[in-house]
Formats: sequence, structure tokens, C-alpha cells
Amino acid sequence: MNGLLVRAPRVDDQAAWRRLWDGYHAFYGRQGPTALDAGQIALTWQRLLDEAEPMQLLLAELDGQLVGLAHCIYHRNTLLPQYACYLQDLYTAPQARGQGVARALIAAVEAAARAAGCPSVYWHTHQDNATARRLYDRLAANTGFIVYRAML
Repeated sequence: MNGLLVRAPRVDDQAAWRRLWDGYHAFYGRQGPTALDAGQIALTWQRLLDEAEPMQLLLAELDGQLVGLAHCIYHRNTLLPQYACYLQDLYTAPQARGQGVARALIAAVEAAARAAGCPSVYWHTHQDNATARRLYDRLAANTGFIVYRAML
């Protein structure tokens, strides 16, 4: 796609990243009383910029504007000797949807994971996210697993 660039973050991307991050949480209904607190948001940004952290941020820039993000976490696992790459968060701003942003971000995550020696990338989405699932079904295998979470 013309004008689309996937790149690593810069310190001065914080405000634009925050708008995307807020949009991601609003999409999933996490706003107002269920929104992340400012301390967690600041900690996440700090971790994403820290090369010693197992987290990675890739940003999609379209015609000079940040329009998408992908947060990945590299971790050990019990199935393979290599690290696993978990694509935890993927978001495209509404005005850029349908323009290949998510596909480009996923491809960039896969390339980074491959370079890091990971044999695969995995992610999950909400079962009702039909638009994203149409793309995901073309790019990866649905493993059939359901996510459970016990709040402590």
C-alpha cells in the first residue's frame, strides 16, 4: 500500500500511541469506570520503549499519521525450546480500516518473531469481532481454544 509504513516507536510517538491505545480500549468497552488507570498506561509505554523488556511495539504510519499498533510479548513456553511470540494487542484506527493496516502489522510482527527465532505467532480476539476474524482466518489457523480468566 502506498504511504503505509510499519516501524518501531520513537519517544515522541507517545501522544499518538495513546490515542490509538485509548481507541483500542474503547472498542472493547474499557472506558470511563473500566478504563485503565493512568499509572498502568504510563508503565506500559515505558515498557514498550525499554529494549530489556520482553514487550515490543510496532506502529503503522499512513501518510505521516499513526493509524495502528501491535503489542507483542515474547515468552518461554512448555511446548518448544524457542520463545513464543504473543500478539497481545492489535488495533487500526477507524479511518484507516480496510486499507491493509492490520495485515501489514501482522506481517511485521511475524517478521520480527522470525528474526527472534520464534517458530510462530499467536493471538486471540473476541468471538464477536467478525471483521477481524475474517482477516485472521485468512492469515492463521484458529486453534479452537477458548480463553478463561480468573480475577485475583
